[in-house]
Amino acid sequence: MAIGLIIIGDEILSGRRRDQHFPKVVELLAERGLQLGWAEFIGDDRARITATLRRTFDGSDIVFSCGGIGATPDDHTRQCAAAALGVPLVMHPEGRAHIEERIRETAREAGREADLHAPENLQRLKMAEFPQGARLIPNPYNRIAGFSVERHHFVPGFPVMAWPMIAWVLDTCYADLFHQEARAELAVIVYEQAEAALTPLMEGLQASYPGVRVFSLPSVGDANTRRHIELGVKGSPEQVERAFGAMCDELDRVGAEYRPL
Repeated sequence: MAIGLIIIGDEILSGRRRDQHFPKVVELLAERGLQLGWAEFIGDDRARITATLRRTFDGSDIVFSCGGIGATPDDHTRQCAAAALGVPLVMHPEGRAHIEERIRETAREAGREADLHAPENLQRLKMAEFPQGARLIPNPYNRIAGFSVERHHFVPGFPVMAWPMIAWVLDTCYADLFHQEARAELAVIVYEQAEAALTPLMEGLQASYPGVRVFSLPSVGDANTRRHIELGVKGSPEQVERAFGAMCDELDRVGAEYRPL
């Protein structure tokens, strides 16, 4: 079981808005000893969203989906989730009550009486239509809830709402997964070495230490930094320590110039 992230919206793919969810979700997970297994970006295409959700519902992963749960014509996520599951959209009574209270509150702040039957308010109530059997995710910003179905959790695209909602889901539903596996990561900067020349070293480490993953991040350098490779190991702390020592020993043997990070 992995943790996945789906980010929905044409505005991300077109570059009109810069995604902020990916780094924040990585941060929220890391604070709890968890890590992201995969991420996908999808535009506001109903067929593609439905196909993606149908595939992920068929799996065992925990999935967070950001965006597209409003009630405007370019919001499709609620409908697509229902279609992917083969269930109808239904009005969630508690979700409806939250929206009605928000409408009344907004009207009071404007000094007028709320009309729950006004066309714009009836449109707002559509944000409480969720796939049958959905559970609410509370929204501390404006109380217009997101929803969960199975291990999928759907939140708005607005970071101010989405991030505390994701944190709530993690703390409420998955606390038993927190900090289950200790992880460590150690790396060095290796200067003026070709990645291909270091590949046998990486392959040897991977074979000798099965609890460790080796990584290399090459850089061509710039005005301030020479050409280099960030070379490291991550995984279980005990094996990481041994693998890192073996890696440094081999770098010393071949006369590579490096410094620890």
